[in-house]
Parts: sequence; structure tokens; C-alpha cells
Amino acid sequence: MRILIAEDEARIARFMERGLKAHGYASTVVEDGIGALDLASSGEFDLLILDVGLPRMDGFQVLRTLRSMDVQIPILMVTARTGVEDTVQGLEGGANDYIAKPFRFEELLARVKLRAREASSGAGTVSSDVLELGDLSLDLRTRVATCTGEEQERQVELSGREFTMARVFLENPGQILTRDLLLSKVWGYDYDGASNVVDVYVGYLRSKLGAARIVTVRGAGYKMVDPAS
Repeated sequence: MRILIAEDEARIARFMERGLKAHGYASTVVEDGIGALDLASSGEFDLLILDVGLPRMDGFQVLRTLRSMDVQIPILMVTARTGVEDTVQGLEGGANDYIAKPFRFEELLARVKLRAREASSGAGTVSSDVLELGDLSLDLRTRVATCTGEEQERQVELSGREFTMARVFLENPGQILTRDLLLSKVWGYDYDGASNVVDVYVGYLRSKLGAARIVTVRGAGYKMVDPAS
């Protein structure tokens, strides 16, 4: 089980990382919300331990954005806030569990084991780990895209954002997706960065997967097609 720990307090992060490693879990630590969002949406992790009080983007916003992107990674919220309102906000926002600081490691470990049992029983998994359109396939576990056909098979590694955008396209083959829809699915409704970010990332995908796969529909948006059809 690969665990992402989003925690900006170095002492607590080390405490969790060392304890999980001692029990056979591979873990990676990230110190801010933007980094947590990018890594959690990459498909490389099986569980996110998410602190609420993160810099750059707080844990609740990370949670909302991941769920708006339809990223279904199990999320265990960790926070020093113990109010009922905060607990409800986390659980209603899509968190799978909630633990308050300070906590004993045994309590954290029990919750991690519960998530591991759910994963091994198939709870919360997608029906297929691979999306396909023509000679293009996308592995949802490794975030690697594979292009076959007349040319030699070619594998392409995608960044977190590229992977999420490719997934949205492949889940809606041939459908016109507006820039606003792509923005909300890939960056979340609260994104307030550059207005041309969708076009920039479409360009990235075209350069990696082939320009003919993503068609511009003037005045409407983009759609992904099979160039051979």
C-alpha cells in the first residue's frame, strides 16, 4: 500500500512516516496543499493522509478539489481542530475517515489497516484499470499512456494534471468538452490561475499523444477522437 502523507509539521510527518515504514507501508511526505493535490491525483498512491492546516491550499480545499476531479483515492483527514463542524465538513466533503491531533500511532495504524482491508476487498475500485480509444490506452494505476498501431508501441508518462485531463477525455470519447468543464474537472472549481491553462495542457497532451487525437471545436471546446476512424 502506497501512502501519501500531506503534513507541514516535520516532526509529525517523520513520526507517521517512520511508524508506517516499520509496519511495511511505503510512504511519501509532501508539505503543502498544492503538492498534495498534484501527487494525490497522479494515481500513484492508495491512501492520502491529509492534514487540514496546510500552507498554499488547506486540506479541505484539497479534499474538495480532488473529489470535484473525481479522484477517488481514500482520504484520512488529520487535524488539530476538534469541533463537530470541522468533522462534518471533512466527511461530507468526501473524506473517508477523520482523526484529531494529538493521536497515538496505534490509532492511526488501525485506520490505515481498515482502508487497506477495504481496498483488498475491492471497495471503491474502478471497474477497469485501463481506458482505451483506438490505439491509445491509459493505465489508471501507473498513469502511463500507451500508443500502438502501425508504429512501434510507445509508452508515455504523464504529469498529474496531464493524466487527469487525459482521463476526462477518455471517459468521454468523441464528446465536446468545454474549457470550463475541463477546468473544473482537472483544476477544481476554486482555481483562479491563468485563464489559458486548459489550452496549455491540451498542447502538452497533443505533443505527447499526437496532435490529431484532440480536436479543437471552434467556439465550443475540445474532443478526443480516434485518428484512424
